[in-house]
Amino acid sequence: MDETSPLTMTKFGVGQPVPRTEDPVLLRGEGRYTDDLALEGQLHAVMVRSTVAHGRLTGVDVSAAKDVPGVVAVFTGADLAHINPLPATLAANFKNRDGSPMAIPPAPGLAVDTVRYVGDPIAIVVAESVAAAREAAEAVVPDIEALPAVPTPEDALAEGAPRIHDGVPGNRALDFASGDEEAWQAALAKAAHVTRLSVVSNRIVVNPLEPRSALASYDAESDRYTLRVGCQGVFPLRNLLAKTMGVAPETVRVLTGQVGGSFGMKSALYPEYPALLHAAKALGRPVRWLDTRSESFLSDHHGRAIAMEGALALDADGRFLGVKITGTADLGAYLNPVAPLFSTANIGKNAVSVYRTPVVRVEIACAYTNTTPVGPYRGAGRPDGNYVMERLIETAAAETGRDALHLRRINHIRPEDLPYATPAGTAYDSGDFPRVLEAALRAADIDGFPARRAQSEAEGRLRGLGVGQYCEVTAPPMNEMGGLRFETDGTVTILTGTLDYGQGHATAFAQVLSTKLGVPFDRIRLLQGDSDQLVAGGGTGGSKSLMASGAAIVEAADIVIERGKPLAAHALEAAPVDIVFEDGAFAVAGTDRRIGVMELAERLRAGAFPDDLPKSLDTTHVHEASPSAYPNGCHVCEVEIDPQTGIVRVVKYTAVNDFGVVVNPLLVEGQLHGGVVQGIGQALMERVVYDSEGQPMTGSFMDYGLPRADDAPFFSVANEEFPATTNPLGVKGCGEAGCAGALPSVMNAIVDALRARGVAHIDMPATPQRVWRALNGLG
Repeated sequence: MDETSPLTMTKFGVGQPVPRTEDPVLLRGEGRYTDDLALEGQLHAVMVRSTVAHGRLTGVDVSAAKDVPGVVAVFTGADLAHINPLPATLAANFKNRDGSPMAIPPAPGLAVDTVRYVGDPIAIVVAESVAAAREAAEAVVPDIEALPAVPTPEDALAEGAPRIHDGVPGNRALDFASGDEEAWQAALAKAAHVTRLSVVSNRIVVNPLEPRSALASYDAESDRYTLRVGCQGVFPLRNLLAKTMGVAPETVRVLTGQVGGSFGMKSALYPEYPALLHAAKALGRPVRWLDTRSESFLSDHHGRAIAMEGALALDADGRFLGVKITGTADLGAYLNPVAPLFSTANIGKNAVSVYRTPVVRVEIACAYTNTTPVGPYRGAGRPDGNYVMERLIETAAAETGRDALHLRRINHIRPEDLPYATPAGTAYDSGDFPRVLEAALRAADIDGFPARRAQSEAEGRLRGLGVGQYCEVTAPPMNEMGGLRFETDGTVTILTGTLDYGQGHATAFAQVLSTKLGVPFDRIRLLQGDSDQLVAGGGTGGSKSLMASGAAIVEAADIVIERGKPLAAHALEAAPVDIVFEDGAFAVAGTDRRIGVMELAERLRAGAFPDDLPKSLDTTHVHEASPSAYPNGCHVCEVEIDPQTGIVRVVKYTAVNDFGVVVNPLLVEGQLHGGVVQGIGQALMERVVYDSEGQPMTGSFMDYGLPRADDAPFFSVANEEFPATTNPLGVKGCGEAGCAGALPSVMNAIVDALRARGVAHIDMPATPQRVWRALNGLG
């Protein structure tokens, strides 16, 4: 069968559940992660970190460390004084409600005169072996005069609290406000009922399977730095590194192979990276570093950490008049590069969800604390906004004696309302939110829930059902590369600046190109991890990869088609105006004369065309940003609770989602499974705890729970496809949706089970102790 035939293209085209092409390599143990790499003459680095949450660093004694056999050098903050502070890329866009700029304190590569959290890097030890570096790191003696710590936003924002940064009075990073306060006050005045509810989105440790690691080198002859590192995008990381090192971007190269998970955490520029590059240049040898798992609890940026109070105003018929969300966000000791987007603007944009809510007002006080910095974590504020809204709806229904499903139905944005401009500044272009809800309820068999509840109660367990309907706004628009390179071995390489860290890009992107251009699926390769090969790239994050890279690939393929038409005309002995491209081949219109793009590329390499025709089909293209899209869905969760122990089990879970055009349903379902399990983890067990002195009490897996396979049931997943109109593929993104649906559906199910026992609300995580105390009236 012809490899470019419509049948073959359909098998591997858009919409087909093609297994991931990456998996066989990984299953054979042939994956190449950063710590698998080695360079000739490499040294090994270990970081020395503060064991004090807040203190004056009056000195660092490295003499004993330097005497350890095998130690080559020890660098402190003084040695890195020439390196610029780590950049906070988005913070400049944020203003206080009075118009003044956000407080952005400098973030040094290594602490110089103050340590501000447990884990703050103080020195880097470089040795011939890991063992020698670790021994020497233990011999480094920082002289720290302890200062009072403020481990929570409430502590940090209290009057007279110890100041963490000299340039940040009151530790207040940002006094964020969005929406119309006057309109909110008017909504309050008209309201027949106002529901108020405080919720916490608990701080979590990201814990990807692969800890962070890096291998730094420097070439004196070319005056170039190279960093091999797991990240979420080599192009943006290269630019951040160049800014920090004070060099031109073209003198920095970032290389990334396979990445064992990230969930937002590895998008940041961490202080270890410029320190490693400095050491590699100073010593003239490559320097390799691997974070230990216990270190990663301290050094990897955490997620969530937002406390909110929501207020929902309803008229006498139960229609929403407005919502206001106030609260505090914990930023940690320093600003993550994309902070404070996830704890401020994303809350309001996503709290709108699928409902006609005329007013959305958000006020968030962002504080620096003596804790590990907080960054984006799967959803980055999107699940939090949806969570507070869904909990408000359930609570309002209980307070007013209404059915919560009825409240949702009468307040839905309906298909005839689209396009719909929300009060949060977003614009919904497609979808059918009522249909998604009803499809989820049917799939979940809610009519059979009373019988299932009765059965659970007969067995001595409480049972609850929770609905979580959500709508997300994907990441802000940005340009993305879509390059196509026809290789001499008969393959085609896609070059793009997103980066796969578990999503399955190689498979999905190949499906797009195969469908569009007729390139055989198994001849398509993907290159994302070399900054030298890219001319643009926004990295992966915010559920935007297929919208960005997919659109770039489609546009690059169009360029190839236009470039190929005169070549095909020559090959087929026809006029260029008579050439059409259809079913993966160039053809003379109205005839059966055709030539596939791969054959055309092969003839072109053989020099079979006149000099006045294009010399190559290779294309370097930059897609100008597609607008954000709005993936949405409805998840229905059932839980059982043992009232004797407080143990919660998720026993049934159904998800119906609108991700627009689904390029690969197998990958989409896998992404959803992962997000739901992470949502279950946050809802039931994950929580970072600090004591009053800023010492972490959950510093390892001995103290910090992660969900396991037996903590989740089998999932029922279905897709309702309403194509987006804002990108050429009609896709909406799916990577973060699992969390957005899981948090409200799981917590609503728990409250539903507990409500008969007088419990109206419980915060995440709903641990056995917390549930048992609620059941026994102990708060």
